[in-house]
Amino acid sequence: DFFRRVVRWEHDGSMTVIADNYQGNPLNSPNDLVPHPDGSIWFTDPPYGGSLAEGHPDEAGGPSNPQGIFNPRIGVENAGAIGGRKRELSTNVYRWDPSGKLDVMISEDQLADPNGICFSPDYQTLHVISTGKGPGDTGPGGKGEVYSFNVGTDNKVSNRKLFSDCVINNVKCGPDGVRCDVFGNLWISSNAGRNVGYSGVTVWNPEG
Repeated sequence: DFFRRVVRWEHDGSMTVIADNYQGNPLNSPNDLVPHPDGSIWFTDPPYGGSLAEGHPDEAGGPSNPQGIFNPRIGVENAGAIGGRKRELSTNVYRWDPSGKLDVMISEDQLADPNGICFSPDYQTLHVISTGKGPGDTGPGGKGEVYSFNVGTDNKVSNRKLFSDCVINNVKCGPDGVRCDVFGNLWISSNAGRNVGYSGVTVWNPEG
């Protein structure tokens, strides 16, 4: 969402805010989400929306606008009215519970710049794409890789594994969004830059 939040549009046309902050700090720029049969919503919160190209940068002094060069109000008059005027959180993967509780499931230390996210058909594996360094990142950022995690019955994730470095025929493909089909294959978008023939959609079997 442009306003750095996750929302749900109801059938009657009204809107419900699912999450716009974590422990009082505004979210960065929620990117991708996936529902779980238990009613929870898992979503990624990278920093990419903190730019003019993909959202609006921080107010002057914020991590994505430290010198105050960018005008965060261009394009939308009330861009900072709802929250998220300055980036205050690391890039995390969150789980929203129907009770309204929001928990960090994967921290930036475990996976930087999370982007695309999906479950395996049995919901026992969570796949998350770590794309690239975003505005305001202080660490090295993601490397364009896909990781998998085991999901326990307590909804805790563990056993982080590199699913793929997304190198095909020695060409580094830039993963972004991902969806899983009923056979467990991952359909992953690819931005390969100048290697136009490798830009599009790649398909990976469950073994990577």
